[in-house]
Amino acid sequence: MRDVTGYNVPLPLATFGLFVALGALVAGACFRTELQRLYQAGRIGPAQRRGVPVPPQEVVSDFMVVVLIAGVVGARLFHILEHTGQFMADPMSMIFTRSGLSIFGGLIAGTLAGMLCVRRWRLPVRPLLDAAAPAMMIGYAVGRIGCQVSGDGDWGTAANMALKPDWLPAWFWAQTYDNNIFGEVIAAPGVYPAPIYETAMATVCFLMLWALRRHPFRTGWLFSVYLILAGVERLLIEQIRVNPVFDVLGMRATQAEMIAVVLIVLGVAGALLLGQRQAADGKLLNPG
Repeated sequence: MRDVTGYNVPLPLATFGLFVALGALVAGACFRTELQRLYQAGRIGPAQRRGVPVPPQEVVSDFMVVVLIAGVVGARLFHILEHTGQFMADPMSMIFTRSGLSIFGGLIAGTLAGMLCVRRWRLPVRPLLDAAAPAMMIGYAVGRIGCQVSGDGDWGTAANMALKPDWLPAWFWAQTYDNNIFGEVIAAPGVYPAPIYETAMATVCFLMLWALRRHPFRTGWLFSVYLILAGVERLLIEQIRVNPVFDVLGMRATQAEMIAVVLIVLGVAGALLLGQRQAADGKLLNPG
């Protein structure tokens, strides 16, 4: 805001947390909209909340609270596992730092917690995963804006200005992240603004999932596509990110790269297994 307006306006909230909360609200609204559509179409039945049947979209608020808390805990845990040396040297700073969240840790922990809620409310898992797929992607896109504006360390490697196309703005290719929350000084011309790229890619992925949500295939197919897109997106961005590299079975890869490959494999397998058309009443066409 100071760079744009010339005025220094201190914000009462940390910008990263602000955009994480905004991402959760956007994801919740998207999830609620899709659940309502599926419920009205007879694709999902009512949820059982304290023994009382209610439309499934009415449990979204409770669902988002549980998933958000579990996601933050899982994201911090996976970050600690990725930086065990730093954690052993100063555990408290790693636990209570304002930065250091692994998106895949949040995805895994949040999904598991969400599935427990789904089971408790006696809702079918696969239709819920399909309904959540676009919501998870747009929530991720919004959350990454928080990484950009706060400068939480999720930036990329040193930018190679010789490779920048002339038509591309300099800020889209390299940034120094002045006043980042680490207080780290980045030498000019700067590093690749990876969060911007992730927001852009995740938004495109969301639009794809939203366009495909009325697909004719079996339930679970859309979530499989989400896994493929999420894995490919992270695998691409890891090529310009600085993360610890591990040696696994003779291969060198970051934690995110390994999880991304697993997600892609699971997504491809799910898409192939569930890519069978079904009739409007949910019955498979040509089951043989």
